[in-house]
Amino acid sequence: MIAGADVRAVPQPTPERWTYGEGASILLRRNTLLLTGRIIKRWLRDPATLAETALVPVAFLVTLDIVLGDGITRIAGYDALYGSVPLVAMVAATQGATVGGLGVMRERDEGLLARLWVLPVHRASGVLSRLLAEALRIVVATAVLTIAGVVMGLRFENGVLGAVGWLLVPVAFGVAFSVAVLTVAVYAAQTIVVEATALVSGLCMFFCTGFVPLDQYPKALRPIVEHQPFSLTVEAMRGLAHGGAVFGPLVELLAWSVGVVVVCAVPLAIGYRKASRRG
Repeated sequence: MIAGADVRAVPQPTPERWTYGEGASILLRRNTLLLTGRIIKRWLRDPATLAETALVPVAFLVTLDIVLGDGITRIAGYDALYGSVPLVAMVAATQGATVGGLGVMRERDEGLLARLWVLPVHRASGVLSRLLAEALRIVVATAVLTIAGVVMGLRFENGVLGAVGWLLVPVAFGVAFSVAVLTVAVYAAQTIVVEATALVSGLCMFFCTGFVPLDQYPKALRPIVEHQPFSLTVEAMRGLAHGGAVFGPLVELLAWSVGVVVVCAVPLAIGYRKASRRG
């Protein structure tokens, strides 16, 4: 170095985090995709996760069709698969969210969240990567269930666009449910608290128009059954595949999803920050 030179004039290497700025969209996008890949690789290496994503939902669908399929078809006047496939897709989405919440608790307790927190990555990428991974998992699980449903007799009467929409509808509330579960997980001290979120999924499953037609429920329960997220998902997907209302149920479903995200967004951000700074 030349004597007397101003060292401030020499270009210094800067971390990528500060090159783009912590709030820069480029850094957020890059970090989110990187961490999403980490989560997906971990899932692919876990046979239990793969089974819960593909095999268990298909087995449940087949069982449901064998036990209730003929009866529902006679009562409803259309193939029960138009309700049972969307129903099982929602069960898979919400149950997977519970498993994801337990995973966050494990990473928090093992200190992994704290190690990620000190890396030069965008702060929001940790949460967004989990939600993106959940969305991809829901689409894959729905696709596998749809293939099984087609083999069993499910048909799409509204063409390719209807089929594409069918695959995406469960993502709406599935991701919102994941936001709620993550919010619970970052504050929970015991896993049983997160596991209890599976009870919500179970109640929605049994009181859903995908389980039995709406007119088979007691009159007092019909408004609840008709307007809960699982039923709205079933109705929208049924409309896309078989015919019927799509816009109304979909708008109401999106309202549910946005409402859950709005309520949980700030508590999740605060809780995830605290969980990441433990230890």
